Amino acid sequence: MQTLDKKQAFIAEDFLLENKYSQHLYHTYAKGLPIIDYHNHLPPNEINSDKNFENISKIWLAGDHYKWRAMRTLGVPEKYITGDASDEEKFQKWADTVPYTLRNPLFHWTHLELQRYFGIDELLTSKNASAIFNQTSEMLQGSDFSTCSLLNKMNVEVVCSTDSPTDTLNEHVSFSKKENDLQMYPAFRPDKAYAVEDPKAYGKYLAELGELANGQGIANFEELIQALQIRVNYFHDRGCRVSDHGLEQLYYFEGEPYNMDVLIHDLRYGNTLTKEMAEFFKFKVLVELSKMYHSKGWVQQFHLGALRNTNERMLSVLGPDTGYDSIGDFDQASALSKYLNKLESSDQLSKTVLYNLNPRDNEVFATMIGNYNGGGIKGKVQFGSGWWYLDQKDGMERQINTLSNMGLVSCFIGMLTDSRSFLSFPRHEYFRRILCNLFGNDVKNGELPWDEAWLGKIIQDICYYNAKNYFDFDPKNIIV
Repeated sequence: MQTLDKKQAFIAEDFLLENKYSQHLYHTYAKGLPIIDYHNHLPPNEINSDKNFENISKIWLAGDHYKWRAMRTLGVPEKYITGDASDEEKFQKWADTVPYTLRNPLFHWTHLELQRYFGIDELLTSKNASAIFNQTSEMLQGSDFSTCSLLNKMNVEVVCSTDSPTDTLNEHVSFSKKENDLQMYPAFRPDKAYAVEDPKAYGKYLAELGELANGQGIANFEELIQALQIRVNYFHDRGCRVSDHGLEQLYYFEGEPYNMDVLIHDLRYGNTLTKEMAEFFKFKVLVELSKMYHSKGWVQQFHLGALRNTNERMLSVLGPDTGYDSIGDFDQASALSKYLNKLESSDQLSKTVLYNLNPRDNEVFATMIGNYNGGGIKGKVQFGSGWWYLDQKDGMERQINTLSNMGLVSCFIGMLTDSRSFLSFPRHEYFRRILCNLFGNDVKNGELPWDEAWLGKIIQDICYYNAKNYFDFDPKNIIV
């Protein structure tokens, strides 16, 4: 395949690096660092089996609702997105779409990923789609394009999957016994433990959780918490040191306006809770979980602000996580503060990472974290990196600048992929280039001194070392 000269490639050596200081910081201090990806949605079985994908559509388009939304916007029929079209036809439609994604982060990510994994410098278009499909699909059959090889190619040191309390973690245990520079750890994601909006589904989940935890059902609140504690212990013994929660917002209640045993009884018999009852239920379960995390020394993550499954017709056809979610406009500050304060008041607030999806909350979150830092822990409460709709250039810059203005960006634990794709890890490079460019421009503008060694250390800390020291990821933690 004919490719452009490297000097003419769109993703050039100094992509996004606007001056000599930015370029030096990136190439000297950030570029070569390993990656700790402490939150993603990669399937553990595909890592453990060191899977090879049949073609680029399987690894790149399947499950990627960023791409799906763009294709729908352009008018591509659903047949070529999630339907029964062939993989090559789907790739062709994506290639047709890419030139129209100008100024969307997909345009940058697409060409970064083609270049970093496959060495392709061409811009993807309708004209070269067939050739690129064939070339990449052939390359993906090689041993150096298996899942572990792809992660090693990007210098990934740690990946954390996203796992329900009812997951067996057999894939993690099996992988931990293999010789590999890559480390894979579970992350405890207990959203279903308080997803009470559908009583029928929740009743089934209680039965599953109870059977797995202690071989019996769950009939009251105490038994629910005991079952979750058993699963937290189980995860801990298999190397888990981080939890994650996807919520519209955190909740807080004074006193006991409802009896949790009664609520569980109602749910088990198919009765729907009111909105306030459901929020109280979430609050009570989350507080107990947060106390468990603190006792184990875990990091807890809260992803707040997504308005999910807004298109009921398509939800019924395709299910959740298919590209019909948006930014929500939920009030965050008051309940978030009271929730964290409740844990802090009994000295049971664990290390915490807060992610907002609505950019209007940047300043809220950046100032909130400073209220609960302390205990001799560097950056104990973190304002997480730009998430979902905000993990693009503008969103990252705004998050970094807000954190810089209202906290200490030098304590920031940096980027994660939050991705379901094995080809998404150049997002760390994207973040590192943006970070270095911000620092470099400050030097150019006289807002920071050119103390190369010190600036280089701060860049390296944000990109790698802060996360390495913040999380207790260690193969020796796996005791089974």
